[in-house]
Amino acid sequence: MEKRDVLFISDRTGLTAESYGKSLLSQFPGIEFESRLYPFVDSKERAREVAREINQIVEETGKQPIVVSTLVESESQRVIANSKGCIVDLFGVFIEPLEECLGIESSHKQGISFDPHSHELYQKKIKAIDYALKHDDGGDLTNYKDADVILLGVSRSGKTPTSLFLAMNFSLKTANYPLTSDDLEGHKLPSFLLPWTRKMVALTIRPATLSNIRQQRRPSSEYASLQTCQRELRIADTMFKNANIPVFDTTDTSIEEIAGWIVREKRLRDVTALGIGH
Repeated sequence: MEKRDVLFISDRTGLTAESYGKSLLSQFPGIEFESRLYPFVDSKERAREVAREINQIVEETGKQPIVVSTLVESESQRVIANSKGCIVDLFGVFIEPLEECLGIESSHKQGISFDPHSHELYQKKIKAIDYALKHDDGGDLTNYKDADVILLGVSRSGKTPTSLFLAMNFSLKTANYPLTSDDLEGHKLPSFLLPWTRKMVALTIRPATLSNIRQQRRPSSEYASLQTCQRELRIADTMFKNANIPVFDTTDTSIEEIAGWIVREKRLRDVTALGIGH
């Protein structure tokens, strides 16, 4: 398989460049991409250092590295553009048509997503993350009144990563509760959950997929057997149906898709209005 170097460059954290860049590169499954992240390239001098590394990769491999950039400052952009890399300028791709459409020039201001006016929203995000961590896997069952959404499901059905994604990307206070063997044997939700059913979303998964995931955690155990997974999921699905809780199948589905469905299903508005940096 062909290998290619990829550099994600930003004057902030680089998470946007990396996330969007990897989405684009996923359309080329026949190539193995070796990625490097270059955050906080916020000066011309730092941009020159990165440009030298780009040129060195070309000399060593004989191939242009893919350079995914969200640099805002014009001089740094020019330094990278003059390197020998294959430049994918995500900022320029979108900002230039917007300038033409609006009839004005953009500010080209670095880190604008962290404007002081965003402080309140930033604090909201931090509180949501803290809530998700404290209420993960059935933690602190006494404080569900403050939850924006409560995820239910059998063990290893995707609750924890979804909770954290909702907190980090939508600033939603998300709790998650794993259905225990006692819950499943009783064939009904535990009584302390009943006041909060309107906040609940259930995650399910195909039995074979669940079994494979559990085998990685506890190989050759009854917990991971296909029969156990089939039984637990069957009972759980009946419980969700009886409680009128919406259910989403997480099998072969990205965290982004799961979270997006939950936000739409529960009519939870996107409360971030705040990026986490380019």
